[in-house]
Amino acid sequence: MSKTPPKPQEARSPYPIEEAPHDHHEEGSEALQAVKDIAEAKKRWKPDAKQIGMGAAIGIGSAAIVAGLLYWRGGKK
Repeated sequence: MSKTPPKPQEARSPYPIEEAPHDHHEEGSEALQAVKDIAEAKKRWKPDAKQIGMGAAIGIGSAAIVAGLLYWRGGKK
């Protein structure tokens, strides 16, 4: 018998006092597996020269259109 008096049910913590044991898998935790998956995905996808060229052309074209609209005088003298 313990020397501490018993606590009423309302005074007891609903949370466990000790942490439950963890299951360790051989391949690693979920976070480690997610990091490995992200690294593999980055290795698989790289933009090729055609995609880079198209992106540059769209960026330059957009800048030219914006500049044209900003400096357009509308036929004023």
